[in-house]
Amino acid sequence: MDIDMNGGRDRIAPMFKDRHVLITGGTGFLGKALIEKLLRCCPEIGQIYLLVRSKKGKLPRQRLEDIFANPLFETVKGLRGLDTLISQCTVISGDVTEPELAISPEDRQLITEKVSIIYHCAATIRFDETLKKAVMLNTRGTKYMIDLAKQCKKLDMFGYVSTSYCHLNEKLLLEKPYPPPADPHKVIKAVEWLEEGVVDGMTKKILGDCPNTYAYTKALAEALVVEAMDEIPAVIFRPSIVIPTWREPIPGWTDNINGPVGLLIGAGKGVIRSMYCDSDGYGDYLPVDFAVSAMCVCTWNYVGNQDHKRNIYHLVSSAEIKVSWEGIIERGKWIVANKIPLNGVLWYPGGTMKRTRWEHNLAAFFFHWIPAFLIDCLLYCFGYKPILWRIHQRIAKGFEVFEYYANNQWDFDNATILYLRTIINDEEKVKFKIDAGGVEIQEYFENCIRAARWYILKETDDTIPAAKRHMRVMWWVDKICKTLIYGGLIYYIGKALYSLLFASVF
Repeated sequence: MDIDMNGGRDRIAPMFKDRHVLITGGTGFLGKALIEKLLRCCPEIGQIYLLVRSKKGKLPRQRLEDIFANPLFETVKGLRGLDTLISQCTVISGDVTEPELAISPEDRQLITEKVSIIYHCAATIRFDETLKKAVMLNTRGTKYMIDLAKQCKKLDMFGYVSTSYCHLNEKLLLEKPYPPPADPHKVIKAVEWLEEGVVDGMTKKILGDCPNTYAYTKALAEALVVEAMDEIPAVIFRPSIVIPTWREPIPGWTDNINGPVGLLIGAGKGVIRSMYCDSDGYGDYLPVDFAVSAMCVCTWNYVGNQDHKRNIYHLVSSAEIKVSWEGIIERGKWIVANKIPLNGVLWYPGGTMKRTRWEHNLAAFFFHWIPAFLIDCLLYCFGYKPILWRIHQRIAKGFEVFEYYANNQWDFDNATILYLRTIINDEEKVKFKIDAGGVEIQEYFENCIRAARWYILKETDDTIPAAKRHMRVMWWVDKICKTLIYGGLIYYIGKALYSLLFASVF
């Protein structure tokens, strides 16, 4: 295919001009980043429709206001003004778990008449979600969205956001469809009919070799999209582990503690001291600003260039940048200990990764559970609510999921993205960055920890001096305690050996 480079001028943003876009999952991590990217880099885009449900007593319109209140939108609000952004976004009250998406007839007509591009990002990303809930949202919700897409009169692309970790029996995942673990239609019908308790009792048998409900239901949803490709223009995006922004619009921004950010905070606070993990292994990570830029470029190629042969895209990074699990933790501990300390550190950052489960269980008993019990007892005695034991229960539950991924290895072919890099010009490469050039790993992790300090932990910069002083105190506490413990062990071992020797002589 011959591609006109347009004299080095951007062709991606103009492709979105006056096109109406529907986004599900806009209140989520990836969804927020996608909305911000489109509003900032494609200002002439038509209306952005956001399918939003009421949640925790907040109406969809209030949740839209919460989205724009996020620090992620400060840059684009400064460029274009809040009123302009809100006027360009239309909230559609609905719920992907409900029949007909719980959309009113008027809103459905609006979507089917106007929308030409759909990004279906809504999903539960909880690995321990019950199978019934995961099927209803991840699989049946996708089916309902496909049904809606089939009614759209101007549809140019239905983009389904899957995951590169949904076909875990494939150690090298290619950009092609794979057979689902079961017939998605039959699974949907069975789950609709059975009570949740019954489904829970059958979950392990239904999942088979699949480690969790997330991977299982995303694989089923992919099969529905592949099936629909004969009827509608559809693509599948398979991002890997989506992590905080690299640079745009805020370095290190995130709104959750999933993935490596949670590990960095846990290790930096001195709470996580041991992990059962192949320390030399690595995961595939993708900064969220890279993910949404890639989605925009892929959309331009599919819609603007009419390149419908390429309809499965791997949004991954490990072919270029490999950071081991140990590398993540060690970098995080060094940054927190030496440059950007966190407040309220319980112990000086330390600990190691264990290659066997029994080593980890032993270390966790002494360095997680015993300290948690003792500290909670002290908190209770001083009239405070015990918290550390509950935190370690959550950590242990998270480790159950993490250990599967940390002790297995997958690689991903991303030939399509490599191809797209060859057909975008210099301006587009900057505006919609989809390569790893210029990424400095140490700088990136520093930005992640700094941003997590601000946006997740709500720890302001004026507390850093006190945090550094506290970190120095914890360093001495750590050294003194280790000296006493090891000294005591040496003393009692020596005493025991002396007694044995004395008894053998006399």
